[in-house]
Amino acid sequence: MSPALFVAGTDTGIGKTHSACTLIHALRATGRTVCGMKPVASGCIDTVHGLRNDDALALLAASSAPVPAYETINPMSLREPLSPHLAAAREGVVIAMPPLRTAFDALCERYDTVVVEGVGGWRVPLAPGLLASAIAKDWALPVVLVVGLRLGCLSHALLTAEAIVADGCRLVGWIGNQIDPQMDAIEENIGTLCELLPAPRLGILPYGMAPERVSNLLDQGVMAL
Repeated sequence: MSPALFVAGTDTGIGKTHSACTLIHALRATGRTVCGMKPVASGCIDTVHGLRNDDALALLAASSAPVPAYETINPMSLREPLSPHLAAAREGVVIAMPPLRTAFDALCERYDTVVVEGVGGWRVPLAPGLLASAIAKDWALPVVLVVGLRLGCLSHALLTAEAIVADGCRLVGWIGNQIDPQMDAIEENIGTLCELLPAPRLGILPYGMAPERVSNLLDQGVMAL
């Protein structure tokens, strides 16, 4: 049982949050208490409760009760839907690791497992000299890679997996998310990913179904995470 996992993606908009929520439901079904976390989120909206991000709210909704304060789930909230380093610069703030780690440690004290969702792809900049991959690296988190199943996914998946391993992180599995319901040769592409990715397939998520409805589709390998 891992106290935490990092959910990385081959790109932005490929279903990291959907896959992370599915993973949370699957892990909760094993009897664990599980909480999602989105350390950095851009594209937040102003509410009466402060800045809120849809992805972070989805992770919060999927998490075991009692859920923590929103700011613990998403300690760095940025308004503009840009790369985090650009959104932060426009707001006159700098993303730094210590506040993120403080929130992460607080969650680890309360839950059996914390599912940490990255932002964008593996190499997205957070600040000068700081990439999104540093969260997984510095916190020594095993990585689950989400592959958005669409044309071009093979190269994106293989390059991302290479970068994860090159950074010294442990790639423990991958999830295929069907973001293109009309994708040609999908089974052949999935077969190629199974053959070439250096980690086991944890499951294939169908298009347009809620995480709580498809968590049972994740393979038995999830039990070992």
